[in-house]
Amino acid sequence: MAENRGTEFPLHDTAMTTPSDREIVLTRTFRAPPRLVFEAWTQPEFVKRWWAPKSRCVEIVECRADVQVGGAYRYVLRAEGNEIGFNGKYVEINRYTRLVYTQIFEPFPDSPLLITVTFEEHEGKTRLRSHELYPTKEARDATIAAGMEHGMRETMNQLDDLVASLH
Repeated sequence: MAENRGTEFPLHDTAMTTPSDREIVLTRTFRAPPRLVFEAWTQPEFVKRWWAPKSRCVEIVECRADVQVGGAYRYVLRAEGNEIGFNGKYVEINRYTRLVYTQIFEPFPDSPLLITVTFEEHEGKTRLRSHELYPTKEARDATIAAGMEHGMRETMNQLDDLVASLH
């Protein structure tokens, strides 16, 4: 994936850029208002329905979240008999507009990242921007090399289908 600095993001599609050697920025416009997208992003009963790429036969076997500042979350995915966990804490919550949280990919607990997600109303839809800040270039590059872009695009499509069905 080529570096992309300062490019405008297309509406109604998922865009991924790497504005610096420690960042990944995802943008997408969803077919639902910010309230629904925020709830789908944070509430376990919805996260279970979109966070794992279905084409890869990945299932979520644990999904819990205490959505308050200082609260924790944990998602565990199972694929091909292996379980992989993600966890973190909520740092800032402005319901329906902004969410800041940490994320640890449990096989690499010394590489936490900070994620800032904004939910902006745009013509009755939600313009989402997820900014991921990695501790090192190597951690960011390892995430990209692991194929996260394909899985991310699929899960963003799944999230869009979910929120459109709830709208």
